Amino acid sequence: MALLTIDVGGTTIKYASFDNGKLANKGTKETPKTLELFYQSLIDIKKEISEFVDIVGVAISCPGAVSKTDGVIYGASAIPYIHNFPIKAAFEAYLGLPVSMENDANCAALAEVSYGAGKDYQDLLFFVIGTGIGGAVVLDKKIRHGVHLMGGEFGFMLMTDGTLSENSSPVQMANRYNVLHGTNFSGEEIFTLAENGDIDAEEAVEILFDSLARAIFNLQYALDPEIVLLGGGISQADFLIPKLQAALQVVYDKVGIATIMPKIAVCHFQNDANLIGAAADFLIEKNN
Repeated sequence: MALLTIDVGGTTIKYASFDNGKLANKGTKETPKTLELFYQSLIDIKKEISEFVDIVGVAISCPGAVSKTDGVIYGASAIPYIHNFPIKAAFEAYLGLPVSMENDANCAALAEVSYGAGKDYQDLLFFVIGTGIGGAVVLDKKIRHGVHLMGGEFGFMLMTDGTLSENSSPVQMANRYNVLHGTNFSGEEIFTLAENGDIDAEEAVEILFDSLARAIFNLQYALDPEIVLLGGGISQADFLIPKLQAALQVVYDKVGIATIMPKIAVCHFQNDANLIGAAADFLIEKNN
């Protein structure tokens, strides 16, 4: 008896079976262009996984503002046809099984809270550092969605010059550098340029870490979490924690009266986080 867990992305749909905290029978499909083809893809995925295990439910991670109360995915994403109608009911009708849905960043956080770097904590913040800055707020091991389903949307925070997403996304950092220099470097390449003494690259990296440190520091004193977990591609870089700790120390020293230094760590799960977290969300719903 297992769950079918599905991670719906703008380009691909990842899926697997989940049982006893472990993924198996993993696969991917291209995300369809229409709602009808999307439903058919899910039916095909269920049929495929059913050849290996008995499925008792379907756990779905998806972009957008997922409402647990009415089964609607509000907001917008790279998959416009999934939004603003009771899609959970449609999933259950097409798949013939109980379905849970949760936002992808929230799923990644639940994976860490349930099985990963956050399993020993009750209250934590989760940052996804990618094309923008997303995340999740976890209080008493539960996702805090917020009245407008915007809990964890840290990227909207206003920094000295621009939003946190504009300042602390490696993708946006590279875009600013490339506009200035007429180049086409990636964020990873900008970090390398900075290490090699490129002054403009050094400044771009400093802005990224200064803004991220300010955001984490402010949230530490607003919500007082036990730990802040960092995900996204940059979380695999060896320099992330040392550079961010140094930036946090600068902020801490500026405040003067501060007595708490935020505790930071990288996430345990990477590409499988959304799949694992979606399954954790299903199990939480089942047990409540």
